[in-house]
Amino acid sequence: MSRSIPSFRLMITCAAFTLALGIGPVNAASFDCDAEALKADEQVICDTRALNDMDVKMVTTFELLSGLMAMGNRGQLQDQQIEWLTKRGECKADIGCLTAAYATRLAELTTIYDGIERPK
Repeated sequence: MSRSIPSFRLMITCAAFTLALGIGPVNAASFDCDAEALKADEQVICDTRALNDMDVKMVTTFELLSGLMAMGNRGQLQDQQIEWLTKRGECKADIGCLTAAYATRLAELTTIYDGIERPK
């Protein structure tokens, strides 16, 4: 009996859904929404369900990719993530800017995943 490996999008959707149901951290965002010194972008992400959901999907995707990559590529992915977080911070409390930033990063991560060699 052969098993098929779930698609990338299905895995991400299931992980995000699990977090959204509360089976995981109390704060679904990838950072502590109860912290005292939240930056403007973080506060808006905590307060806006759609952005919070995008954050969960982004961090889930990032962590999945990190686990699939070799060390050298993983370091490069982490450097790219740090750069992206800096750019996201420049959006401050602009919901449109933050939404666009997440959409761009999710597209980049999906492209990276699509480029990973997998056994056939």
